[in-house]
Amino acid sequence: MTQNDNQQTTEDHTEAGQPPVGPHERPEPGVSPWNAPVVAEFRANGGHVSGPFAGGDLLLLTTTGARSGREHTNPLGFARIDDRVYVVGSAGGSPKDPDWYRNLLSRPMVTVELPGEDSRECVAVPLAGGERDLVFEEIVRRHPGYGDYQDQVERRLPVVELQPSPGFGSGEVRNLADKLFQIHAWLRGQLANVRGDAERYLAERDAATTAPPVGLNLQIRQHCLAFCESLHFHHTSEDAMFPRLAEGFPHLREPVERLVEEHRVVDRVRGELEGLLADVRTADPVRFMAELDRLTEELEAHLDFEEKALIPTLSAIPFPPE
Repeated sequence: MTQNDNQQTTEDHTEAGQPPVGPHERPEPGVSPWNAPVVAEFRANGGHVSGPFAGGDLLLLTTTGARSGREHTNPLGFARIDDRVYVVGSAGGSPKDPDWYRNLLSRPMVTVELPGEDSRECVAVPLAGGERDLVFEEIVRRHPGYGDYQDQVERRLPVVELQPSPGFGSGEVRNLADKLFQIHAWLRGQLANVRGDAERYLAERDAATTAPPVGLNLQIRQHCLAFCESLHFHHTSEDAMFPRLAEGFPHLREPVERLVEEHRVVDRVRGELEGLLADVRTADPVRFMAELDRLTEELEAHLDFEEKALIPTLSAIPFPPE
């Protein structure tokens, strides 16, 4: 199934002149007029569609515009290999990468809807090197049309793995304190995953018998950007919520002011870390680890203080709040 990739969304670049959508304004994702009937039929029939796409392996991928911040949904062909889900940026043989691919390079957190399954949050990780070639070869074996698209263009068609992002957990959430603990545990877990990726990469790099590769790999980049994106959204949400919390509970005014100030510090370190990842080919792994250590230290201290200051009060507020 490859034909569905040839239509571009109403994507980020066409909307760059419009103001970005705020984190609490979540309109329905945009869908191009061409794709709208396919998306509607997919959702109405559990992933089954008719017409030229009937019988194909189809999913819905929702990405966020790199500049506009607006979400866009595309129906795409996919391949499931060894229980891993891949999509190919063929763009119907266009000489340029599809818009959804350029968006996920900046915003790796995506939403995926698979036939007969609930939608899931994923981290989009483009494959590189020999791994990409092996997976693309298997995809072409199953769906020869992608090989035809590759023959039409000079660019190397991107192959992207859609890796499920660990959820917030299945523990019972009875109040806002439980919810805060849940979110903090998720952030700590994501940060630990990024560190694990980086440590394994550095170990392999140091053990290499040939000249070590320059820079970092795309998996580290995408996982780190996904964590940074989630952290930024969490803190932006808190910045909007904290003033109302302080109004209702005046004894929290001083802790809330400190937390908002710490958000700025953590956000600055996050931005510096993202800056190092602007080009993984030239990123300094040692400096990256140093910045990751600094972010970890700042964030752990921030989360510890937030829990100590807010948990007693949040424990009395049911979730969802009335």
